[in-house]
Amino acid sequence: MKLIKVDDSEVALSVKSSEDKAVDWRRVAHPRPQLVRSHWQNLNGLWKFAYDDEGQCVQPSDLKQWTHLIEVPFAPESTRSGIGETNFHPNCWYEREFTTPAGDGRLLLHFGAVDYRARVWVNDKYIAEHEGGHTNFSLDITHALNDSGTTKVTVWAQDDPLDLAKPRGKQDWQLKPHSIWYPRTSGIWQTVWVERVGKTYLGHLCWNCDFERWEVAFEAGLAGELPVGGVQIRMKLSIGDKVLANDTYDVLNGEINRRIALGDPGIDDFRNELLWSPEKPTLIDAEIEVWGEDRLLDEVKSYTAMRMVSIQRDRFMLNGRPYYLRLVLDQGYWPDTLMTPPSDEALRRDVELIKAMGFNGVRKHQKIEDPRFLYWADVLGLLVWEEMPSAYRFTRKAVERMTREWTEVIKRDSSHPCIVAWVPFNESWGVPNLVETAAHRNYVLAMYHLTKTLDSTRPVIGNDGWESTDTDILAIHDYDTKPQQLLRRYGPEVKLSDMLNHKRPGGRILTLDNYPHQGQPVMLTEFGGIAYAPEDEPGADKAWGYERCWSVSELEMKYSALLETVNSIELFSGFCYTQFTDTFQEANGLLYSDRTPKFPIAAIRAATLSGEGFCTPSRC
Repeated sequence: MKLIKVDDSEVALSVKSSEDKAVDWRRVAHPRPQLVRSHWQNLNGLWKFAYDDEGQCVQPSDLKQWTHLIEVPFAPESTRSGIGETNFHPNCWYEREFTTPAGDGRLLLHFGAVDYRARVWVNDKYIAEHEGGHTNFSLDITHALNDSGTTKVTVWAQDDPLDLAKPRGKQDWQLKPHSIWYPRTSGIWQTVWVERVGKTYLGHLCWNCDFERWEVAFEAGLAGELPVGGVQIRMKLSIGDKVLANDTYDVLNGEINRRIALGDPGIDDFRNELLWSPEKPTLIDAEIEVWGEDRLLDEVKSYTAMRMVSIQRDRFMLNGRPYYLRLVLDQGYWPDTLMTPPSDEALRRDVELIKAMGFNGVRKHQKIEDPRFLYWADVLGLLVWEEMPSAYRFTRKAVERMTREWTEVIKRDSSHPCIVAWVPFNESWGVPNLVETAAHRNYVLAMYHLTKTLDSTRPVIGNDGWESTDTDILAIHDYDTKPQQLLRRYGPEVKLSDMLNHKRPGGRILTLDNYPHQGQPVMLTEFGGIAYAPEDEPGADKAWGYERCWSVSELEMKYSALLETVNSIELFSGFCYTQFTDTFQEANGLLYSDRTPKFPIAAIRAATLSGEGFCTPSRC
């Protein structure tokens, strides 16, 4: 049991956190928490900065002067960056020098995310270009180093504010945020860092645990120069002081794919000690060494977990048991830092608050979150639906961009046990003619099956909200805030076939012709959206929500009544309430944007959990 402080009260979290017994390496806020080396250097901080609105500069020498200093990794649109400029600026430049880390081998330069295109120079030597605003990239810059003892990095970032054919999520294309869209995030918005590695090093690592066979599967790939005499990987898996495996494997052709049998522990009491869940997020620590020619070539720390998610008839299953999902929609924004978290502690705090409010999961909406959030969700026990930020035009370029970036997302995040579902599309955004246009339907189908191909271990929601084609969960968005209306639409007196054929939340059909419901779980994955903003606060007259409350007591009453009703509907195998915090003009959060609760956390939790223990076909 853990207590967290919320205002003047303490709220109990009924979870035994893996962090309580975390080994030292997991206490460091490493930007890549599942492939950690001890020798790395954070390059966040003050960088030189300049805009190039006309796009006249194609290389660093073209830039006449640096006009600003910017605090990386905060986007120039944010106040925390020190700039706070929200006008249209399609091109910007960054530069900083740092002391070159000592040592032999290779020097790798890593970017967490740069929105949208980035070109990188090191000591005025062009290195590479990356496209995709939500995914990481790494560069070997060894060949560009010099003997001065310092290294200069220059970055050009292009982010066309009017381009609707790129994955942009909630970033507005209008000058000022309107409706449900928010300020833009341009340029560097996640951590920049460097690390020293040897001439041969572990380039990538992927985990996948087989719950049915009690096996830990891992894929690893080497990078750099392969020793002539061959390479071995030594793998040690442990939970606390208990060693689960300590094996050595030969690596052939630079790649390895192995399964480590742990042995079935037997009855549930023993099995549950090894399983990861929100209630008991047990992590398996991994120590990995790369050896060649009797020399230690690389050493990394990582972690995985034994857990399985699946769909059985109308039920979402966690570790072989029906599990009712209580999710909250999270946009992942902060007032002063936009999409970038203000600190690692802020990410941890969000996970703790969500759990304290009674939710067991979060739907990260239109954002690929910082890996540090996923780390805290792994450690503290929070389920995550990961959703691809949408483009808003259907073009060949949009399809190519999204397919490439979504593939990178799955590769980056698939080892995190907290992620239990993938969502490539939301509410037909980017495929506006899904009902009538075959190409739009084929696009959604292709992304669904691509996702299932890249990761067969998790459910995929093809198009969250309505107009479903192939999907593992029928996800419904319905913002009717009147409980009796929801009962009439989804309650026990309603036949499922009638609901699918005649009830159209948002004016949309739930399933497309030739894609009937086939018994999948039905979930209410967006509902609520009840806004409250004090009348005397700036901007309260523009506060947006699906319904407006004029007092905190009214908000508490409506939330409680709505959650009690949704929790009682046997049709649903889970829900996702909109939303976690206020986000700019959207005032429909349970918390204000600074994470202050609008009414007591204990009351939010009680309402969220109303009906817990009530046995329905989807829960028992």
